[in-house]
Amino acid sequence: MPDANEFRPNTLTEVRFMASSTSVVTPERYATGIPSYKEWIAAIGQRQAEFQRHYDEFQLGSEDIAYFKKLVQEKGLKALVIGEDWCPDVWRGLPVMARLQEATGMEVRYFMRDQNKDIMAEFLKNGEFESIPVSVFYDGNHNYLGHWIERAKLADEQMGEVRRKSLPSPMPEQGTPEYLAAMDAARTAAIDAAEPWRQAQIQEMRELLERALA
Repeated sequence: MPDANEFRPNTLTEVRFMASSTSVVTPERYATGIPSYKEWIAAIGQRQAEFQRHYDEFQLGSEDIAYFKKLVQEKGLKALVIGEDWCPDVWRGLPVMARLQEATGMEVRYFMRDQNKDIMAEFLKNGEFESIPVSVFYDGNHNYLGHWIERAKLADEQMGEVRRKSLPSPMPEQGTPEYLAAMDAARTAAIDAAEPWRQAQIQEMRELLERALA
């Protein structure tokens, strides 16, 4: 997949105006999203264990909690998250948003990508790719602030090495039990390496909001 965190508009004001005036994510549509991590887990059809492991292993730092809680209280900060249950980046990224929601009182609504293609179309990576997860931030008046896509830059930088160390060479033939076992091992290795990536996600989202609200 392409590089992560691709929200780098030329003019934040222009992007914010476009999103707030033409977006399909009206306050009414936003309100239809899944309102909690618990309900997301109940709604998905697979990979609950992977989501839960990321959720259980991730803890927000006190400074991050204070930063986001202040924005919730002063700006009405809220978020929309787009994901699917089969995606390893979503297994890691969505629980970060769930922990943030629970620790700060921030309203978060979770949407399945493939059931909400019109929403996904507004947040394509590089204007082309339906990369997930996407976390979209709004203020209390539903003004768009910015969005974060897929994975932290640190994860992009380190993921290749994690895969190289965990995958056999040569790879077994695709579709064989050996191939499936190798891919499961690689996914497990990525989860084992994920704590710095989850923390980097929080930092990148903070930086995004600092730029938007400057």
